[in-house]
Amino acid sequence: MAIKWRTKILLAKIEASYGTDAAPTGAANAILANDVTLTPMEGTDVSRDLELAYLGAQATIPAELHQKLAFKVEMAPSGTAGTAPAWGVLLRGCAVAEVISAGVSVTYNPVSEAHESLTLHLWIGDTRYVLKGARGTAKISIGAQAIPYLEFSFTGLFAQAAETARVTPTLTAFQKPLLATSANTPVFTLGGTGFVLRSLMFDLGNQIENRFLIGSEAVLISEKAEAIEAKVEAVALTTFDPYAKALAQDAVALVLTHGTAAGQIATLGVPTAQMQRPQGLENAQNILEWPLRLVPLPGTGNDQWTLTLT
Repeated sequence: MAIKWRTKILLAKIEASYGTDAAPTGAANAILANDVTLTPMEGTDVSRDLELAYLGAQATIPAELHQKLAFKVEMAPSGTAGTAPAWGVLLRGCAVAEVISAGVSVTYNPVSEAHESLTLHLWIGDTRYVLKGARGTAKISIGAQAIPYLEFSFTGLFAQAAETARVTPTLTAFQKPLLATSANTPVFTLGGTGFVLRSLMFDLGNQIENRFLIGSEAVLISEKAEAIEAKVEAVALTTFDPYAKALAQDAVALVLTHGTAAGQIATLGVPTAQMQRPQGLENAQNILEWPLRLVPLPGTGNDQWTLTLT
């Protein structure tokens, strides 16, 4: 019988011990995702390079086996201030800390050490793929008149896929998203100047390394280089001059707020975003737009950005 592509179940849970299956359940750890893609047997093929008495292809041995899983999640807070969203566990697997202030807020910020890892289970039909020791990177994507998304890409240790009884996922913790509109996204400023925003992409820029040695095999986050791309309506240079700021290596504060009701507000804050060289000009509906690039810079460390849910 054919296996239907859309019959997916995705689970994710933080591991107590790296590479040990955290045994996620459908009741507590289900993820509501879309655009799910999986490469279940990444690696290299080591040729045996045998000297034979005849010509022909060489046998190979699969090596450095790992898996890659990518998907998107709607960026909608939990609906209750101070309660972590169901997708928070995914950010934690991307070298991000989760700080909960009960009844008030949930704040995410980057961390340089003690990175957590995930166990991910994915069913397609009755086939279950298991990624242990998974770590990854993410992007926040916000576009006018579109659903804001968190776009995740995880790498995990290889495990043989198997036919396993499907679980029943509970997805009630995932809230309905709000489109990015003037009403729903009331704040976007650079250096205190408000801009009309077409789109924004915030990239965590995590560098993922497969470190497969004798005695230790792990997926590591060895470096990170966050980056921001924003398309905005151009303004007079007397109001905001991106060229002068780029020449002077100036930094500006970036603030974007999406959502207006308690429990539904997500605020991206970048206190020190260095303006990069603007690359070109764009015409959209006969209106001049700037494609801007910014680099979040740390101050005292691990403070280059926050995502605060209130």
